[in-house]
Amino acid sequence: GDRSEPQPDLVLLRPREDFYASGHPGPGDVLLVIEVAESSAEYDREVKVPLYGRYGIVEVWLVDLEAERVEIYREPKEGKYLQVQVVSKNEKLKPYLLSEVEISVAEVFL
Repeated sequence: GDRSEPQPDLVLLRPREDFYASGHPGPGDVLLVIEVAESSAEYDREVKVPLYGRYGIVEVWLVDLEAERVEIYREPKEGKYLQVQVVSKNEKLKPYLLSEVEISVAEVFL
């Protein structure tokens, strides 16, 4: 929104000629949001992820360091994600909008 400036741990954005010097990125610029949670997993899951969904962020990964897993949220609709997947260490991650990229979950926790 106009008065909100979330601060995710990592955001992958669509390339833009001015490198976003003319303004902050909007939801359409975001390819992937990654939240890394050591002690904040519940807050990220219950507060931040729904806010991203409310504003149409296509994909959010919640890296839960304590549980050693990644929660993937996709298909935002009315403030909720229709697709939620939990990925463990022996699996691979493939961002929805960057399908040529593949990351081992185990590498995330090195």
